[in-house]
Amino acid sequence: MKMKIPYKDIGHTIEMMGRQIEDSLGYAAGFAPGEPDPKHLFFILKQNLVYHNDPEGIELLQSFPSMMENNYWGIPGAGDCDCFTIAAVACCIENGIPVRIVIVGNSPAAPSHVYCEVLDQGKWIPFDLVNSQYGETRSYAYKKYIDVY
Repeated sequence: MKMKIPYKDIGHTIEMMGRQIEDSLGYAAGFAPGEPDPKHLFFILKQNLVYHNDPEGIELLQSFPSMMENNYWGIPGAGDCDCFTIAAVACCIENGIPVRIVIVGNSPAAPSHVYCEVLDQGKWIPFDLVNSQYGETRSYAYKKYIDVY
């Protein structure tokens, strides 16, 4: 779904990410079907994604199918942390992997990054597709967890 909505606040952005996650579920079901291992899923996604900053002055939230097949940049898999999080959460949901969203930054008023975590062998593990390795993320002063479904 394509929409152009002025930025309101982080709460609204998370709400819009939720809509994009819902719109991504069908695509995610066919992307990595039956993949129960979150680490393996991380690397399947990672090899298909290309980090690209949002356009100047725009908070671009792409659904997984848009990011992969018809994105703003014309490069399959091009997106930033929120686009990657949308794809990751949709894939985890479709594969039965418990997942939550993590908003981070240096203050609650100005979060600067979003990623997800997966429950892997009883522990919450960062699933941050901006980083090169499974379980890796940077340290931030502020962190907020958002449960998914």
